[in-house]
Amino acid sequence: MIIQNSIRASFCYLSSIWGALPGLFLFLALWEFGSSVYGSFILPAPLETFTALAQMIEQGRALSPMLVTATRALSGFVFAVSLGSLLGLLAGLSVTFSKLLRPVVTVLLGVPPIAWIVLALIWFGMGGATPIFTVLVTTFPIAFIAAVEGMRTVDQRLLDMANSFNASFSLKIKDLYFPHLLSYLFPAWVTALGMAWKVTVMAELLATSDGIGASLAIARVNLETDEAMGWVVAVVLLLLAVEYLILEPLKRKLEPWRKSVKSNHIA
Repeated sequence: MIIQNSIRASFCYLSSIWGALPGLFLFLALWEFGSSVYGSFILPAPLETFTALAQMIEQGRALSPMLVTATRALSGFVFAVSLGSLLGLLAGLSVTFSKLLRPVVTVLLGVPPIAWIVLALIWFGMGGATPIFTVLVTTFPIAFIAAVEGMRTVDQRLLDMANSFNASFSLKIKDLYFPHLLSYLFPAWVTALGMAWKVTVMAELLATSDGIGASLAIARVNLETDEAMGWVVAVVLLLLAVEYLILEPLKRKLEPWRKSVKSNHIA
């Protein structure tokens, strides 16, 4: 039975990957078409881009900037979603606390990332603190709002039923609050993760001398369009690696009921 369930789970995961391939091929085809129309100087073809990235990796010029950018993006992301989710849960439980934090979240949402980068440059100067801080302030509201909405939309009828059966607090957290909140938090975390990479690269381009953003700036100055596109592809690959190797397995582990539902549909 365990082996059968594992096979079904693996099949579901592979099916989701195979289902995305037509969209990927369409994107590559449009990319190739755009390159043929505008020329490789404006838009390098996919083969040129991946070749440039492979050469940078082979020459030892890619791994260090990728590691630096990943460290900064993930540091700001983890801190932002942890703090944002926790405060959002508290705000969902307390109307007073929610009203207290609402102006702060509104300000964080209203200020564009580029403005935060400029302010961070003034406060922290050139260096790694600027990208991390910018990621924190731009992704914090995403996790906060998701947590607040998750707490406020818990089904009161289910909660009343649990209370009528004298369910313990730990049982309500495990079987009622936790599953409901995850359905709000995981999509928000994925959105925040994508935002974290974009903001990190943008901040590095303006405020640091290392990382993918700084390498992009150098490629732009040298008019090496294929390398610039290669760095863009590197950012996307890092984002996909974190999402599908960390967040997706974590989601499947914490949401086993979704896997069961998919397995029943296949069966």
